[in-house]
Amino acid sequence: MFSHVKETIMPVDVREPDAKFGQYLLEQFGGATGELTAALQYWVQSFHVENASIRDMLQDIAMEEFSHLEMVGKLIAQHTSKIDQTKVYEAPLFAMKGIGPHFLDSQGTAWTAAYVNEGGNVVRDLRANIASEAGARQTYEALIKHCRDEGTKRALTHLLTREITHADMFMKALDSMGRLTDPFFGTIQPDDTVNIVFNLSHGDDHRGPWNQGSFRYIDHPRPEGGMPPAPINPDDEKITRLAAE
Repeated sequence: MFSHVKETIMPVDVREPDAKFGQYLLEQFGGATGELTAALQYWVQSFHVENASIRDMLQDIAMEEFSHLEMVGKLIAQHTSKIDQTKVYEAPLFAMKGIGPHFLDSQGTAWTAAYVNEGGNVVRDLRANIASEAGARQTYEALIKHCRDEGTKRALTHLLTREITHADMFMKALDSMGRLTDPFFGTIQPDDTVNIVFNLSHGDDHRGPWNQGSFRYIDHPRPEGGMPPAPINPDDEKITRLAAE
C-alpha cells in the first residue's frame, strides 16, 4: 500500500525560472541516470532478495527516489512556468509539449525500461546500484554548475548528497555479506587463469595492486611464432609456459 504526502521531502523554491535549464533537468526525470530509473530499479530488485534487512533497505531507498522524482518534477514545472516568455529555440521541448516534466531526457529521447539495471542476484544488483548512484551524482554536479537560481542549487545539492548516502548504504550492505572487495559471486568456480594478468598495452607500463600481489603478471604474453595470444585454456601447454615466465 502506498500513501502520498502532498509535500516534497525538501522545499522546492525556484525564484528565477529558466526554461532552458528546465530542459537540462529532464535528464534527471526521464533520463538514464534519472530518479525514475533509480526508483524502479531498486524497487524491482527488492523482490529478488531473500535477506529481509537488505530487501527493506532497497525498498526504503526506492521510496526516497520516488520522492526525489517529485522534487525534480516540481523543479521542472517551476522553471517552465513562464514558457510564454521564452524564445522557442531556448526550450523547444516545452514549447511543443507544454510545461512541466515529461518522460524524456534533456535531448528529447523517451524514457525506456532498458535503463533499469537489475539481474536477480543481490551482489550483482548492489554493485550495479553503486554505479547508478555515481552516474546520478555526476549528472547533478553538472546541473549545479550550469544553474543560476539559488533555490534550485539547494535542492540539487540535497539530491546530490543523497546519492552519496545511498552508495554508502549499498557498499555497507555488500560489506555485511563479505562481498565488498571479493570479485567472485555465484556458484560456478573460475578456471586456473583467474589470477593471471596480461600486459597487453606495451609502452609506458605501470604496475599497481591490480597486477601485483596475488596476481601472476605476464609481461610479454606471446605464443611461439609471435602470433597474437591464443584463447585462454588452462590445459594448454603454451599458456602454462607463459604463466611460468
